[in-house]
Amino acid sequence: MKQIMMSLAVVAGLMCAGSYSFADEMGKMANEMKGEMKGEMKAATDAMKAKPDAMKGEMKGEMKAKTDSMKASKDAMKDDMKAAKDAMKGDMKGAMGY
Repeated sequence: MKQIMMSLAVVAGLMCAGSYSFADEMGKMANEMKGEMKGEMKAATDAMKAKPDAMKGEMKGEMKAKTDSMKASKDAMKDDMKAAKDAMKGDMKGAMGY
């Protein structure tokens, strides 16, 4: 009877040690996976952050181009109006005899 009890104790001890080892391995594997996932998430987040910056740069360039073209057309209109005003002034002076 004593031998059977001793055998059961040894088997129970081995099972506990085996389950502890299994749990330890599972814990290590979980930590490794967390690290990998953390790296992947950081890469994805960085990519998402970079995308708006690139779009912002594009939009900034487009807006600058539009602003520059509007300024150019404004200046052209100003020159046209000045030429028309000068022409009218010349016509008025000619009509008045100056």
